[in-house]
Amino acid sequence: MAVGDIVVTLVFSIVLLGIMLFPSIKIADSIDKKRDISRRVYLLIAIGLDIALSIIGGIFLAYY
Repeated sequence: MAVGDIVVTLVFSIVLLGIMLFPSIKIADSIDKKRDISRRVYLLIAIGLDIALSIIGGIFLAYY
């Protein structure tokens, strides 16, 4: 894996950060409905999922 591949994946991931925000908030909402979590944990889950989904989408776009 070359440095160029990593850069392309990160560029795609940065673009997807805004798009993946809605699904990550919906997933965090469903977790919040099942378990009573604090606002801080809710935000950490939403941000973590947003970053994870964006990286997964960036990898998918870069290699397929």
